[in-house]
Amino acid sequence: MKDLEHIRASIRSNEYQGATSGLAPNYVQGNLVIMQDDYANEFIQYCLTNPKPCPIIGVSKIGDVGILALGDSLDIRIDVPEYHIFIDGQFVKAVNDIKDYWQDNLVSIVLGCSFSFEDALIQAGFNVRNIDMNVNVSMYETTIKTAETEHFSGNMVVTMRPFKAHQVDDVIRITERFSKAHGAPVHIGNPAEIGINDLEKPDYGALVTLEKDDIPVFWACGVTTQVAVQNAQLPLVITHAPGKMLITDKSYEELSDIG
Repeated sequence: MKDLEHIRASIRSNEYQGATSGLAPNYVQGNLVIMQDDYANEFIQYCLTNPKPCPIIGVSKIGDVGILALGDSLDIRIDVPEYHIFIDGQFVKAVNDIKDYWQDNLVSIVLGCSFSFEDALIQAGFNVRNIDMNVNVSMYETTIKTAETEHFSGNMVVTMRPFKAHQVDDVIRITERFSKAHGAPVHIGNPAEIGINDLEKPDYGALVTLEKDDIPVFWACGVTTQVAVQNAQLPLVITHAPGKMLITDKSYEELSDIG
């Protein structure tokens, strides 16, 4: 499935409910957080204060189901393969559309995703292990604290992709172009240094295996916001399921800092 229109139709019909890494190459993918407008401005400030894990690429008007800056025909209620519903900070349900939960006072915030630079890595000749394995990327909670606001706080979540030592400098060079998709890695090497005790037990996503001589490379992840909204214990928050992103109409090169 490479054609965006076909991919979007498959998601809307629930034909496709899987992870979106490697899906729709060249198109920007985004983390989605939806909340009542009473809290949206503070959440946006939390993201602006923590731009590495929470780079904002789009914000809806109150009650709108689309975000014109990210696509003319987007419908936030049906364009994600799986949504997570949080009530009072507790995860209560996974659903394939949120029509039954939609309210006129909701604001949708879309954050850049590292899936957007995976195609750039592939185009440069690198193998991206989670795509090669056809699994969701591995995600881990760390001990790296984010800057707090009144309601929002929590530690950073990271994604992990393994590379060989001789590849790391080029991987950094390529990904640092994409500050709106988390940019350069936040950590390279020993996972214990950022509070990850066992790479074989990701907190979200799937296990991505390391081969001989691999070095784990970690990028900030938008799932950081899901930790923050759970800690905030808001009446209602809707997010994408980790790894199952909103696919926009924008080219990933439009997220590149150099074009």
